[in-house]
Amino acid sequence: MIARGEIVADPIGPGPVLPEQVQPASLDLRLGHRAWRVRASFLAGRDRDVAERLADFAMHEIDLDGGAVLETGCVYVVELAEKLALPADIEAAANAKSSTGRLDLLTRMITDRSIEFDRVAAGYHGPLYAEISPRTFSVLVRPGMRLNQIRFRRGEAVIDDAGLRALHAREPLVDGEALIDGGLGFSVDLTRRGATNIEGGIVGWRARRHCGLIDLDLVNHYEPAEFWEPVRPGRRGIVILDPGAFYILVSREAVNIPPETAAEMVPYMAIAGEFRVHYAGFFDPGFGHPATGGAGSRGVLEVRCYEAPFALEHGQMVGRLVYERMAEVPDLLYGAGIGSSYQGQELRLSKHFKAG
Repeated sequence: MIARGEIVADPIGPGPVLPEQVQPASLDLRLGHRAWRVRASFLAGRDRDVAERLADFAMHEIDLDGGAVLETGCVYVVELAEKLALPADIEAAANAKSSTGRLDLLTRMITDRSIEFDRVAAGYHGPLYAEISPRTFSVLVRPGMRLNQIRFRRGEAVIDDAGLRALHAREPLVDGEALIDGGLGFSVDLTRRGATNIEGGIVGWRARRHCGLIDLDLVNHYEPAEFWEPVRPGRRGIVILDPGAFYILVSREAVNIPPETAAEMVPYMAIAGEFRVHYAGFFDPGFGHPATGGAGSRGVLEVRCYEAPFALEHGQMVGRLVYERMAEVPDLLYGAGIGSSYQGQELRLSKHFKAG
């Protein structure tokens, strides 16, 4: 697609599309040079371009060269370096990268003539933009940073429940019972590290408010205690989620994404409770797979509670993995061989924080 000019980089942007942007089932998208502070989130609409709507909503333009701070509670639109010229039979979907979601950094893609976030219509020709809204931590960004990613699809790729059961019978998708209903069920683990039935070990992290600035280029740099406080369950493995708070939790299941598939996490059901799980939902081929050193990997859950306190219980269903067929097995799979940050993970903060 790059060779055919269906994916191109802005000639005045950070440079040509780089080999390291190409992931096993997606392409990383890079921030360009221009951003706008806007007074509200928006979609372009069926007959309008993002540039037209910026004239309605932009408060001021920001030059990202040299770095710029995106502040908590504000909404920004950033021009991305990549543009698309898709064939009529190829559509696309975008999602935040794992490290982006784990910082409570709401990042969604918008396009010209769009009525949905993170969706690109088949045959789309035009620019791409990222809407970024830091919810908890203010961040320092620069051109070329990769906060979200895009997947391209031709035709129907989703594996139905019968296909998932057959796949699980050949190669276990989870380390236990597979709850398959509109995808593979995903539940939360609130009794890990010896915390069963009594107040005990850490089962998650809750973000502190009014913390320092996070430079997204710095890896294994920040002390977790300066930005997070540990979450320990009460009796019977229950955690009360506070309205407006952001949590990092972990799935009870260790999952496996076989090389011929990819997956996406979607909400389990809208009426499950007053919370949202997972800003960053793409799972690449090879995630948790024995051939890539995974031996099953937990899914880290980014959880935000809404209007009312909510009692989240151990084993409660919070999402489902929808599996898709790859057009072919990728040359490279998710894992240490391509510098993947979260293979074989348990409960883990984003790569910006010191491990251990």
